[in-house]
Amino acid sequence: MRASRTSPTGVERRFGDDELIVTKTDARGLITYANDVFLRVSALTEGEVVGQPHNIIRHPGMPRGIFDLLWETLRSGSEIFAYVVNLAADGAHYWVLAHVTPSVDAHGKLLGYHSNRRVPVPAALTAVRRLYDELLAVEARFSRPAEAVAASRALLTERLDTAGMTYDEFVWSLSPEGVAA
Repeated sequence: MRASRTSPTGVERRFGDDELIVTKTDARGLITYANDVFLRVSALTEGEVVGQPHNIIRHPGMPRGIFDLLWETLRSGSEIFAYVVNLAADGAHYWVLAHVTPSVDAHGKLLGYHSNRRVPVPAALTAVRRLYDELLAVEARFSRPAEAVAASRALLTERLDTAGMTYDEFVWSLSPEGVAA
């Protein structure tokens, strides 16, 4: 089963502020572990996710340019925090603040990736949605995915440069201490 074939319903699903969604993948991005919170929120079973690509929960409203930044960061061996909207198997969506890290062995060889996701601060999602809507609009102008990603990344870089911050700084500027009430 691939959630990417599911149409979004517009129903937002939430999980508890005290809960963490946890998944692990191998180096190819195939899910090797999913905790019960992930399974509940994504409306999938362990049998449906283990061995599947992590993009099984990719929401069409998530800019490709953000995923390009995420994978570039991970390939460099660095961790990343990112706001992500995911698509559950039943069409519901859910927002997360994801912390994704490469997992390596004692010799530095990549074993896979570990991701913890928490509930984002609601006020932060206003700024995130505004930025992501801009990125999606520019991506929609291109029929070729590579061109859409390049245009999205260029706009993301422009917006961040204008604000004088990196994507990490943007994410942390939306933390409870940085979000205007």
